[in-house]
Amino acid sequence: MSERKSIDIPGFKHVNPIPNASMIGNLLMSGLVVGVDSETHKLPPDLDQQCRNMFGHVRSIVEAGGCTMDDIIKITVWLKDPADRTALNEQWLKLFPDPQTRPARQALPHLGGGDALILCDIVAVRG
Repeated sequence: MSERKSIDIPGFKHVNPIPNASMIGNLLMSGLVVGVDSETHKLPPDLDQQCRNMFGHVRSIVEAGGCTMDDIIKITVWLKDPADRTALNEQWLKLFPDPQTRPARQALPHLGGGDALILCDIVAVRG
C-alpha cells in the first residue's frame, strides 16, 4: 500500500488541523478550498476575486502534489448564490479552454455561514 502524504501550500491554511490536500500514490484529494487572499488571509467581498483566489490555491495545491491542472478529474463547487455562475464560468474557461479536456464539475448551493461566496474541493490523478 502507498503511503499517505499531506499537501500544504503557503498562504492558505485550514482552521482545523487538516492539510490542504492528501495524496496516496497518484491520487490527490483536497479539503475545502476557499478564496482567501494569500497575504491578508481574509476573504475579499466580491465573488470574482474570491473565485480567482480559490483557483489560484487549487493550482498551488495540485502543483505541490506533483500534478498539473490537466490532472484534475473533478471539481465540486459550492456557491452562496447558485444562480450566479458568471465569475465561476469566466475563470473556468480561462483555466480549461478546451471543451474536450475539461474536468467534470458539479455546482451546489453553499448553505454554511461565513463570508465565503464560493468554495470547492478537487480530485486529481497524477499522470
